[in-house]
Amino acid sequence: MKRTTTLGHSTLTINRIGLGCMGMSEFYGTFDETESIKTLHKAIDLGVNFFDTADMYGWGANERLLGKAFKGRWEEVILATKFAVMRGPNGEFLGLNGKPEYIRQACEKSLTNLGIEAIDLYYMHRKDPKVEIEEIVGTMAELVSQGKVKYIGLSEVDPETLRRAHAVHPISALQTEYSLWSREPEKELFDVCKELGITFVAYSPLGRGFLTGAIKSRADFEKGDFRLNNPRFTDEAINKNLKFVEIVDRIAQSKGVTKAQVALAWILSQNDEITTIPGTRKIHRLEENLGAFNVELTQEDMAIIEEHVPAVTVGERY
Repeated sequence: MKRTTTLGHSTLTINRIGLGCMGMSEFYGTFDETESIKTLHKAIDLGVNFFDTADMYGWGANERLLGKAFKGRWEEVILATKFAVMRGPNGEFLGLNGKPEYIRQACEKSLTNLGIEAIDLYYMHRKDPKVEIEEIVGTMAELVSQGKVKYIGLSEVDPETLRRAHAVHPISALQTEYSLWSREPEKELFDVCKELGITFVAYSPLGRGFLTGAIKSRADFEKGDFRLNNPRFTDEAINKNLKFVEIVDRIAQSKGVTKAQVALAWILSQNDEITTIPGTRKIHRLEENLGAFNVELTQEDMAIIEEHVPAVTVGERY
């Protein structure tokens, strides 16, 4: 199995299993900065070079954490961050902003938080419905020409928007949720990405932890975990969605590997370019996730998954 790929329209070679850093600062219960930094350093030591953050994670705290962790090691790191989701001083969500002036300000703030002069991959986190994609990408292209951003990406857009954006400036990556229980991108986005030479980056590849089998009920979440407000994690949805875990577990047990490794190997088996960014704060989970590179799913395994994994997930993604 290929472990690396070229990032879209770039000269950068990235790991096909990177590291999503969101949970190191927010959303999934308690977190510890020292533990997170140890995990980030271990990831580099294990050969991981593709790290994902956003300005809204911890409303700046996650970028500052990475800036601290990667100081002196930036040559070993390819970093992606994002703009567009506005947060207030107390973390309150203020909506989306794709206006040119806001994008420029967000970029400057991210550069300061990270302590770097240029962002490797700068994503539009979500599209502001009040601003045309051509204007948004045009502003991002200006940041490239100014040397503040090296390559640009989009997150959670439809095929038509992706085409329109790419016509303004080459898009190097499209980041969208994709896993065994979120398969919508297969319908059109994969084909468009292949046609345009855009790397598809799958986030939440483990179904926000659900596909690992770690979540049996709502009692498994800490107070404040955002999944408690997610439609896929009501008691009814959890009980019905356990069918996904049962199939993954069946394959995992037959191979003597973990459910997480099967779920990640399944994503990497879709094509040779797809990349994924499972998030974790813990070294042992990081090592487990990277073990997916050693899992070979046979045609029979893939057929079992296609035949038995439910076609519909209970509960919306958000």
